[in-house]
Order: sequence, then C-alpha cells, then structure tokens
Amino acid sequence: MANEPATTNDFDMNRPTIISLLYVGSFLAGITSIIGVILAYMWNGEPHDSWQDSHFRYHIRTFWIGIVWTIVAIIGSIITLFMLAWVLFPLVSVWFIARAIKSLMAAQKQQPLTNVETWIV
Repeated sequence: MANEPATTNDFDMNRPTIISLLYVGSFLAGITSIIGVILAYMWNGEPHDSWQDSHFRYHIRTFWIGIVWTIVAIIGSIITLFMLAWVLFPLVSVWFIARAIKSLMAAQKQQPLTNVETWIV
C-alpha cells in the first residue's frame, strides 16, 4: 500500500507549487512571498525538470513586478490622500494571487508556463 504509484488526483508538492503556495500565503503572513522569491532564485540555479524553468522566471517576475506596483500604490495613495489605495491595493492583490494560482495549476500538471514575460496574468 505504501508503494502505490501516484494517481492523477494526487496533489504534487513540486517546487513551483511550493512557491505558489508561499505567494498565496503572503496575504496571511507577508514574509512568505520573500521566502518564495528566495527559493525561486535558489532552485532556478539547481538542476531541475525543464518545465520548471518558466515557473521560476514567472515567480521571480511576479514578485518584483508586485513590489513595483505596491510602491506605486503607496506613493499614489500618499499623493491622493489615500484615495488611490482603495483601487490599487486590491488590484495588485488580485493580480498577485491570480498569477500564483495560474502557476499552481500548471505546476500540478507539470506543464511549463507560456508567455512568462507578460505583466498581465
């Protein structure tokens, strides 16, 4: 029983999946996204399956683009007396989670991501 092969319904805890879960978890504990990007940089330099390359690049870009948009949201909120915060912070949050979920779904199928250079989902 212990040596049964994995079925297609099993949850595969591969490296891109771990990073995706850390990114989603960052909304409960913000530090997990920093841990996720550190792991993406570390694991990208190690031997891994070729389909994971696109996931690591995608996660690294997601983190840094998210940081840029968060800074824009903070500055914009200060300039507009926090009126812009009601729009930008939810948009950045939804965008960040959507990208993490997109990678998570592809990682479960062990498929590479397409168009990793996009700023959109």
